[in-house]
Amino acid sequence: MEKVTFQNSEGLKLIGILHIPKDKTTSAIIISPGFTANKNRQRFIALSEALSNEGFAVLRFDFGGCGESEDREITLKHQVNDLKSAIKYLKDKGYENIGLLGASLGGLISVLCYDEQIKAIVLWAPVTKAKTPLLIQKQELEQELTDKSYVMELSDKGYVIYQKEGREFKIPQEYFNERQAVNQEDILSGIGCPVLIIHGNKDDIIPLEEARSAAQFLNKESRLEIIEEGDHILGAKMDEVIPLSVDWFKKYVA
Repeated sequence: MEKVTFQNSEGLKLIGILHIPKDKTTSAIIISPGFTANKNRQRFIALSEALSNEGFAVLRFDFGGCGESEDREITLKHQVNDLKSAIKYLKDKGYENIGLLGASLGGLISVLCYDEQIKAIVLWAPVTKAKTPLLIQKQELEQELTDKSYVMELSDKGYVIYQKEGREFKIPQEYFNERQAVNQEDILSGIGCPVLIIHGNKDDIIPLEEARSAAQFLNKESRLEIIEEGDHILGAKMDEVIPLSVDWFKKYVA
């Protein structure tokens, strides 16, 4: 395991942790955290270790503006750039078989970065549908629908400052526009690799119905796995979620 630094196409510095298995491999998995989350969540560390033990190289990294990576505002466009740069970074290091794992918003970013070089995708409670700005405020920025000052801040400044775990994140109007424009069928129907969606039936952030709807647009090798009593982060269910994820990559990427 080593800390690595690479740049996106705009020269922004990104920080990741690369887990290198005991035996040499050309297969690697990239983990994309959710909205304002970082690479050091315990569930991502546990997954990385499990995958490394099965012979995969694993890169868990911070999107720009999150974790240890260089600061900037949060948009889907920026994060797609980051993940595509992470893919290129691993390709340049000789990893030919790439799998993607995305959690929540990281799931949407993983889907948006799909191309023919991606062998398989695993999505944990992924974002795949459009959300209105007010719904985003309540569900992702933890604001009440009646918080008029928050709405005014977005209107007046063109961005809002979201505070989480002692850090400030700049969320511009562009992010809300991008989220409104997501079309589930468009982003999923063109994916040619097998996709595993893992979703808890107690998720109160992204409804299970969104995952059921997503599954119908994926290819015949894809699957939806429902975790009983699983919430949005699936944290208490990692003993189920991690083996499912590892087995999927062993089947389609190794």
